[in-house]
Amino acid sequence: MTPEELSAAISACLTQAVAAGEITVDVPDNVRVERPKSREHGDWATNIALQLGKKAGMAPRDFAQLLARRLAEVPGVGAVDIAGPGFLNITLDAAAAGELARTIVEAGKQYGRNETLAGHTVNMEFVSANPTGPLHIGHTRWAALGDAIARVLRASGADVTSEYYINDAGNQMNVFARSVYNRMHGQPVPEGGYPGEYIKDLADIVEAQAPELKGQEEDAVLAQIRELAYKAQLEDIKKTLADFGVSFDVFFSETALHEGGAVADAVARLREQGHIFDQEGAVWLRTTDFGDDKDRVLIRANGEPTYFAADAAYYLSKKDRGFEEKIYLLGADHHGYVNRLKAIAACAGDDKDKNIEVLIGQLISVNGAKLSKRAGNIIELRDLIDWIGADALRYSLARFPADSPISLDPELLKKNTNDNPVFYVQYAHARSAAAARNAAAKNVTRDSFDAGLLTDPTENELLAVLGQYPSVVAGAAEFREPHRIARYLEQVAGAYHSWYAATRITPVGEDEAVAQVHSSRLWLNDATTQVLANGLELLGVSAPERM
Repeated sequence: MTPEELSAAISACLTQAVAAGEITVDVPDNVRVERPKSREHGDWATNIALQLGKKAGMAPRDFAQLLARRLAEVPGVGAVDIAGPGFLNITLDAAAAGELARTIVEAGKQYGRNETLAGHTVNMEFVSANPTGPLHIGHTRWAALGDAIARVLRASGADVTSEYYINDAGNQMNVFARSVYNRMHGQPVPEGGYPGEYIKDLADIVEAQAPELKGQEEDAVLAQIRELAYKAQLEDIKKTLADFGVSFDVFFSETALHEGGAVADAVARLREQGHIFDQEGAVWLRTTDFGDDKDRVLIRANGEPTYFAADAAYYLSKKDRGFEEKIYLLGADHHGYVNRLKAIAACAGDDKDKNIEVLIGQLISVNGAKLSKRAGNIIELRDLIDWIGADALRYSLARFPADSPISLDPELLKKNTNDNPVFYVQYAHARSAAAARNAAAKNVTRDSFDAGLLTDPTENELLAVLGQYPSVVAGAAEFREPHRIARYLEQVAGAYHSWYAATRITPVGEDEAVAQVHSSRLWLNDATTQVLANGLELLGVSAPERM
């Protein structure tokens, strides 16, 4: 019996009690069950009697007694005890608890996936680094977290489009192009330009693709150099992201907003909404009506649009493309963007508390990390991947809430010890895969299964932990917190290692015959393998079968 099945059983008992006239109360769609802090208090607990007792005009403990009598008759429920003012502690019989192993194995990759966010259409934008240089440590956290959040949202039924906003407009691109031009001609870096060695690499690429551009006046060739260097740098960014296991459904160009007239259209639409005013020759959006600290200029007095105008046009583009919910993942230095982005949503006629969500991530540091020789003044993501490994880096970044600063210890993350969280979890998966191979060598198969044979205390504990996985996934999606998955997988690994040490999947020695208990334990072993693999996949981390 899964926690979801137990929740449904409790709801059914409540419905039956209402139909029998024993209680008068609205039965909730979902009854929350959770693991009690002490295993002596049963397998699962619920406080539903405390929630509904007074509404039913009863003392919560009396309500609990009425519900306990019905629950005790549910197949698979071994015992129901009432604690304190009305907590229900529920113990499943061994067979009902053990059936979860079969459920997980048969569900395979689908186990844990749910429909709690079905019907939600989400655009999630993250990373969105300027295409003027390589990805660096500042982008690393959102690459890992953003991709993991998108994965858990999809696992909970949401329709998610991951999007990378390419800031390829504005003066920065001209400075970028001049930097490449100067490198092509052996000239110093222009004022405010980009000094890294990667600029020399881009200059070589541009010269190889269009040798006729070298030696000409800057003004005559700058646009062509900008386009070629930009495309080469964007491909480098995409390659680095791919090496990190991150892919995007859409790469959206800021330039396309301007060239397609989206910025002018956005101003016109916002004016129709009644939130635009003109002052001193400039066009303003009255964002203070919706919590911003000051109104924002959209079009300067000289007729030039601001970055904020592009932000407004971009938001409206997402809305026009059918995304009811827009999630922005921004860096630690973007706190000031929260209210202004929400104000854009409100000015566009959306609900700023429902249609837009802005997540701010804190900085990370890596002990001993060195500035990139190629980029010169940053720590490149590429170098971190080569040094620490994509798996260790992604797992570690997903293991903490986004709003908490992180300091990573690369030497720890490269150790094959239980002190290294990613090794601890991956080793549990590899160990369970090895156990299955050993079982096959000893002729232990899953041809038979008797859930009632899984009676060892460590089996009860492991089954209970495995049963929590669907609710952990749903919670991670609801709160945009993939660290819940990582911390949960460490619990699974701990429970598995304890079970592995206490029981045997294969017969001992040559004299012991293969018995049904061995086959039944293989089901539990393989169920653990599946949950670990499913959870690691949501974090974008591999599940090795050998280590």
